[in-house]
Amino acid sequence: MAKSYILAIDQGTTSSRAIIFDRDLTPVATGQEEFEQIFPQSGWVEHNPEDIWSTSVAMCHQAIEKAHISPRDIAAIGVTNQRETTILWDRKTGRPIHNAIVWQDRRTAPLCQKLKDDGHEPMVRDKTGLLLDPYFSATKINWILNEAPGALEKAVRGDILFGTVDSYLIWHLTGGQVHATDATNAARTMLYNIVTGEWDQDLCDLFDVPMALLPEVKDSADDFGVTRTDLFGGEAIPIRGVAGDQQAATVGQACFEPGMAKSTYGTGCFVLLNTGKTPVFSNNRLLTTIAYQLNGQPTYALEGAIFVAGAVVQWLRDGLKIIRDAAESDKLAKAADGTQSVYFVPAFTGLGAPYWDAESRGAIFGLTRNSGPAEIACAALESVAFQTRDLIEAMHEDWGDEGTRILRIDGGMANNEFAMQKLADQLQAPVDRPHITETTALGAAYLAGLSAGLFGGPEQFARQWQSAHQFAPKIKKSAADQDYAGWQLAVQRVLYKGD
Repeated sequence: MAKSYILAIDQGTTSSRAIIFDRDLTPVATGQEEFEQIFPQSGWVEHNPEDIWSTSVAMCHQAIEKAHISPRDIAAIGVTNQRETTILWDRKTGRPIHNAIVWQDRRTAPLCQKLKDDGHEPMVRDKTGLLLDPYFSATKINWILNEAPGALEKAVRGDILFGTVDSYLIWHLTGGQVHATDATNAARTMLYNIVTGEWDQDLCDLFDVPMALLPEVKDSADDFGVTRTDLFGGEAIPIRGVAGDQQAATVGQACFEPGMAKSTYGTGCFVLLNTGKTPVFSNNRLLTTIAYQLNGQPTYALEGAIFVAGAVVQWLRDGLKIIRDAAESDKLAKAADGTQSVYFVPAFTGLGAPYWDAESRGAIFGLTRNSGPAEIACAALESVAFQTRDLIEAMHEDWGDEGTRILRIDGGMANNEFAMQKLADQLQAPVDRPHITETTALGAAYLAGLSAGLFGGPEQFARQWQSAHQFAPKIKKSAADQDYAGWQLAVQRVLYKGD
């Protein structure tokens, strides 16, 4: 029984979770706690890093207690995290020098536009696979260094450290002994060269980021040190697996073969398509990224990001107050008048792939006197299916139609029957929901267990993957295409056209 459990820390945008997995990678117990979202002004999103740390540790204790195990039974910890979210902290005290700037934040849009206008985007894309957008960490680091008094000088001296959330947690878990990240998180900073596999001096110079800030980059299944003994009852638990949340979900969905794709529905929606050992650079403004890295070998992916998926359901609940909880959206949407053509473009913080329009804003089209909460809820859920189709269509053009014939789905919204049926209808392809839906934490747990020697290689893990339900298309392609044409027209109306 000893050392037969894995603790996965799943630090997300709206909550911190910890899940205990047993030797069969079955979830045993979960702890979850939401934390404050900070909106200093329109388009700005922040977190208090100390909330991230305190809730993560508290949920680890809660999950261990619920599982009725001891910390000494845990073989390893796996960490998965909200990506691109940027934290800078003092090397000596561990205290953040500014709130975390969240991946959704758009404050650096003017800097990104200036760098585009100056002709830097092709170089950035060739080295990182990314586009110049506020989404990524580099311009957020630049902003904090220029806003926090004396930060740039301290950073040059090596007194300030940067990390995405995984790196921040690892540093605190190890008592400041390890400043590291994995290749999947490094690949989201816009400072890491995904072809050469190292931090890039040209990129650091472009964004005025001192290289002394940056963490060591490791494999996704690797040795990230051990926890402080005072955190878990005197036990020093090894940290052996790290991956950004979408890459961890790709692993958890066992998308190990080129052409396999998964789509995760959380606050946003993220589709990753495994493209193998060679990076495929998109002609459709998709991202090229690292899906996972094992034994020094990166496996690449095409990625499309939708900024608002589950967040649109939260808005129905908290903004419009037409539902009391997320589950109600399914029932309400099913009651909508099917003869109405209402479209909801949820560009609350701009549009992600394939549009990458930071300035567009949300809108609802096609309202009539007969439109009400049901039609708005229906349009909100349909927007998730339409946005996913945008990504899949772009991936087909970049990769070819041999990929993404079946899409594996996960995340909270994957349990919304109405939305996932609409997704299958729009894609005109099967959509598989797995037996274990906690795929993000599962991926982190597998990576940690792989590094700790508890589990076999990817091929063995892939054989364990099971579908719990498959959604098949229920409408003809002509009907799906007609609905999609209306969506495309709605999007064109919200895209930013300038002054």
